[in-house]
Amino acid sequence: MAEKAQTQKIITTNREAYHNYHILETYEAGIQLVGTEVKSIREGRVSLKEAYALVRDGQTWLLNAHISHYSHGNRQNHDPTRDRRLLLHKREIIRLQSKVQEKGLTLIPTKMYYKGNLIKCELAVARGKKLYDKRETEKRKTQEREARTVIKNKVKYE
Repeated sequence: MAEKAQTQKIITTNREAYHNYHILETYEAGIQLVGTEVKSIREGRVSLKEAYALVRDGQTWLLNAHISHYSHGNRQNHDPTRDRRLLLHKREIIRLQSKVQEKGLTLIPTKMYYKGNLIKCELAVARGKKLYDKRETEKRKTQEREARTVIKNKVKYE
């Protein structure tokens, strides 16, 4: 039987994570959400800027991810920064736990997206960048940008 092609529509990305961390490897995780959170995410009212993940008691948790209140929610609306459980296979959780115990490694959510009609979160095992690493990355981007403009202008005038 042929499987349906899974479409991925990105809801939000954590651009700050790519600036502040070296991304070593990524994992795809489901998220345990309540109804008003899903509706709010569908409106695009989510931020991963301050978010991080932990492995606690054999489960993975997403902390500090801000999902705003649903506009038409009533008194049963959710808490915007509550801890949300991430759904991973047990062997993945064990692997993540061993990685995080290494010095300097952490779990950072890099993006949230739809996979079919499910909401998924991409978790990254990351190591913090030093200030000189950030400067080097910025310098490299500037050089690439300048090289592209020179090539573009050279092609225009020939």
